[in-house]
Amino acid sequence: MRLARLELERRGAILIVVDSDGEPPCQIGPSLLSRASRTAPDVNVGVVLAHREFEAWFLASAESLRGHRGLPPDLTGPLDPESIADAKGWLRDRMPRGRRYRETQDQPAFAARFDLQAARRVGSFDKCYREVERLVRGLVEARDAT
Repeated sequence: MRLARLELERRGAILIVVDSDGEPPCQIGPSLLSRASRTAPDVNVGVVLAHREFEAWFLASAESLRGHRGLPPDLTGPLDPESIADAKGWLRDRMPRGRRYRETQDQPAFAARFDLQAARRVGSFDKCYREVERLVRGLVEARDAT
């Protein structure tokens, strides 16, 4: 937080996105936000916890990832992506033989491609979407006020 705040020089906002790893986001989120806000009181901060794993958001929009990075061309996501305890494993199991889901390579590629509107069907991504909107709105209002 301190480094991010220094990099911003008061010209931006900070969005923290972490996995909840099965813990209730509604219990962890407020505590993280409080700590982050105390560390950077002069910066607009948002906190979002991906319910279970960030990859659950990919599952929510799996159809938009069809054929990408080795995923099957007929890929269909689960009905309740946030109920999947191992979203990385779900993706790994759908990769072709000899290919594994590699978080450091596949996550950025999928994040650049997945359908944001489709992913909003899961609560934690919808929260992320709304948080980004709120932070951007604050930046625009601050710019317009100067």
